[in-house]
Amino acid sequence: MRGSPTSGSPPSPVGARATGPRRNAVRTAVVITASTRAAACVYDDRSGPIAAQALRQWGFHVDEPVVVADGPAVGEALRAAISSGADLVLTTGGTGLSPTDSTPEQTSPLLDRQVPGIPEALRAAGVANGVAGAILSRGLAGVAGRTLVVNLPGSTGGVRDAIDVLCPVVEHALDQIAGGDHRRE
Repeated sequence: MRGSPTSGSPPSPVGARATGPRRNAVRTAVVITASTRAAACVYDDRSGPIAAQALRQWGFHVDEPVVVADGPAVGEALRAAISSGADLVLTTGGTGLSPTDSTPEQTSPLLDRQVPGIPEALRAAGVANGVAGAILSRGLAGVAGRTLVVNLPGSTGGVRDAIDVLCPVVEHALDQIAGGDHRRE
């Protein structure tokens, strides 16, 4: 995919082909990893750094991923990220069917509007890449204030698939959230 950090081609710069208002400041993003075991240092977070690296390649300012345990800590981290004024928040993990997977439940009450096409496309990309289990992801996407929030799967492959899906649309989505006009192509 053109401009994807996982495809080997250079990423499209943030703001390329965008219409409407653009701030002079660099866009900011927050990556939150929902994993009880990674938060307890049982193992390293591997999916959050992939998302953060892609965002940096797209020109976003992003700190290291915030790693929290599944459950209410995800909601707390989301509220903090949204309150900070981040343009984009990506979560990884906690979207499956395990009893502890609750990222969608923590995300939903914070969203003003859902954007169902994004998680639909993420699941479709997983299936297209031979991962039938991608249909089990319950991830959400939506707008909270002026922040786009997207739940990604916790697997490294799922995050890479998601980056490929998001790359061509994230800038346009953020411009729309900021009040920009639709592209005329």
